[in-house]
Amino acid sequence: MYGTPHLVGDIMTSPVASVGRWASFKDVVDLMHDRGVSALPVLAGAGRVVGVVSEADLLPTEELRDSPEAGYALLPPADVVKAGAVTAGDLMTSPAITVRPNATLPEAARVMARKKVKRLPVVDEHGLLTGVVSRGDLLKVFLREDDDIAREIRRDIIPLLFPSRDSDVCVDVHDGVVTLRGETGDTSLVPVAARLLRAVDGVVDVDCVLTRKGQLLQS
Repeated sequence: MYGTPHLVGDIMTSPVASVGRWASFKDVVDLMHDRGVSALPVLAGAGRVVGVVSEADLLPTEELRDSPEAGYALLPPADVVKAGAVTAGDLMTSPAITVRPNATLPEAARVMARKKVKRLPVVDEHGLLTGVVSRGDLLKVFLREDDDIAREIRRDIIPLLFPSRDSDVCVDVHDGVVTLRGETGDTSLVPVAARLLRAVDGVVDVDCVLTRKGQLLQS
């Protein structure tokens, strides 16, 4: 992308609520409730992320509360262990799945999808916590106004790809969908334009409809 790219460090939440290994079960629940979050990074030493404790890690204790004998037979072994845990270090999922501040938003989204997690601790090169990025943070890019998207495309992409006088390309953006219409003297740039436009923050889809010497070209 030829505009300023959004990286994880641009959208992450910071500072972040976190707990140490020895935080009690109740302290974890209290902090989640106070901060309105469903998971907390677990830190060791000077702030190195060693795991994440989530609501899912806490639920086995509730599942066994009224019928422990029957529950132990139904729960997976890992959950049975967590059901008896009383500290964040024993409750947490480890190692933590993390991302770096300089990762792109698509990279973070792919990690979340593949690992089936809702949020990622953001760590520096030493593994120290710098923030947290969530699914909601990644989706905020699609709140960008259509006019702002169009301005970036007209400023950074159109002059680069269609600078010649034999190109007359118009840009329209509606609900994040970009449409290019007009004429161009170099049809090989149509797929290139589509790829660059899809990389612009906030773009949902791209429709390149360009003509050359009366022939319709569409990507």
